[in-house]
Amino acid sequence: MPEFILNVDDYRAFEKLDQFTRGYIEAMFFTETSPAYDSDEWHSEKCRKAQEDGCADGTIPGDTGFDDLSADALADIISDCAAFQRDNEALLEAAYESGHYDADRAGNDYWYTRNGHGCGFWDRGLGDIGDKLSDACRYSSVDLFYTEAGKVCIA
Repeated sequence: MPEFILNVDDYRAFEKLDQFTRGYIEAMFFTETSPAYDSDEWHSEKCRKAQEDGCADGTIPGDTGFDDLSADALADIISDCAAFQRDNEALLEAAYESGHYDADRAGNDYWYTRNGHGCGFWDRGLGDIGDKLSDACRYSSVDLFYTEAGKVCIA
């Protein structure tokens, strides 16, 4: 399987984010981009038909990345990730102390677990800590959409 590399033109803005939030965004684009369609064809009839028929995976074009996030979506992501880290600080610190787990992976797992992607906190060998973190993030899933103006937004 090819390595996933997040499309980021403005690395300085991305690097200003904390490691957890960067991991969350990486997982978000990894699971939600559709490699079959790029932004130029995303709103075409062919792409819409493929989505309706279940023949196109992902909820946003395959060539989108961090720079395509709307300002509101990025603000929501930053706020959401900060709240999760604050509310679960002790559990996350215990997970990091395991020696094989870091904030980047925890950000990935926050996205994966809350959206039901079949992996996450619960399967990282963290035992009860992973189970508790999983329970903490199953309160809501997040859906993305791509606007005619070329921005990735949160529904």
